[in-house]
Amino acid sequence: MKSKEVKPSFIRRFFGWIWRKKWWIIILAIVVGGLCWWLCPKGANKKKDFVTVDIVRGDIIQTVTATGEIQPVNTVSVGSQVSGTIEDIFVDFNSRVKKGDTLLTIEPSVLQSSVDEAKASLASAESQLKYSKSEYQRNRTLYKDGFISRAEMEKSQTTYEQAEQAVKKAQYAYDRAVTNLGYATITSPVDGTVISRKVDKGQTVAASFQTPDLFEIAEDLSKMQIETAVSEADIGMIKEGLPVTFTVDAYSGQTFHGDVHQIRLSPTTVSNVVVYTVVINVDNEDLRLMPGMTAFVTIVVAEAKDAWKTKNSGLLIRTYKNLVDNVAEDITPKTHLAVERDGKVVFVPYKRGLVTPTETQLISDEIKADDKLVVGFVGQKSTNKSEMRGGPRM
Repeated sequence: MKSKEVKPSFIRRFFGWIWRKKWWIIILAIVVGGLCWWLCPKGANKKKDFVTVDIVRGDIIQTVTATGEIQPVNTVSVGSQVSGTIEDIFVDFNSRVKKGDTLLTIEPSVLQSSVDEAKASLASAESQLKYSKSEYQRNRTLYKDGFISRAEMEKSQTTYEQAEQAVKKAQYAYDRAVTNLGYATITSPVDGTVISRKVDKGQTVAASFQTPDLFEIAEDLSKMQIETAVSEADIGMIKEGLPVTFTVDAYSGQTFHGDVHQIRLSPTTVSNVVVYTVVINVDNEDLRLMPGMTAFVTIVVAEAKDAWKTKNSGLLIRTYKNLVDNVAEDITPKTHLAVERDGKVVFVPYKRGLVTPTETQLISDEIKADDKLVVGFVGQKSTNKSEMRGGPRM
């Protein structure tokens, strides 16, 4: 007897069909999953993680930096008006001198000869004057008595007057020779300290064309000054009397103080940059600062105490349209800050105050202690970098 064939169940036939068509089903599932991922809104229910910069309270100081050379307030160059060989030098570097003290002497023999020659010329002129005067007085008497002509009397008068002028001329030459002899002794014109000696004993000084410099004397080393060069971009912020701090390499870690004394109106162009000389007064009572030292100067232009401030990097955003949706047109990074409060972005009106190379003052009555400046969010992408970057021009 023939057995009856048993047909497989529906479920068994269904899974068999899936097994035979498995690759098509897998591909279909991938396609459907990709479409769902593409069409479904991304992050609709995901909270944004904001990137923030701290807003803190503290002091902020706006400064202008420069370098300059420390110099005495008044330096006198001592020279020679006469030529000759240096006979003796009585001072050296760092010597303290008083006004009128002898610094050096020039060998006086040549100058003394000029004095003697001028004195002899003066004596000769005086003798000639004496003779001309007697001759004139005698001829005047003879003219009255009618023994000589008027022409002879006037000639003797002229000779007498010329002799008077010759005596004056000889006297001037003698005085000049004596004065030049006095110049052979060089004296200090001021009280001060010798900071430079440029000659040695036995050296010849030639003063024919220009006065040679022999010494430099600093009148008062307890009062120094710094001449700095400030660019035209910063000179408008500099005012007389502003406080100044500076350092020198000789005393690392120490800060010295001064103040702006003068802003010179004469400009100088250095590497196509117009700069102005700013003179800074410095107190040097302890005489630690020496002429010629390089000073690294910081001029304090303005200062704000206990102010809201943030890093300059927090103000580089140019637009808020990529940060939150539906931003009003009048809300811009120039007028409002985007701050995070309770996980949300809140826009706070503000104005920029003092700006330093690293920080900016934020002026606003609506900033709170826990506010943080929002500059973006995690995963944010921007196709236009210029829309997200900007900030204060330094």
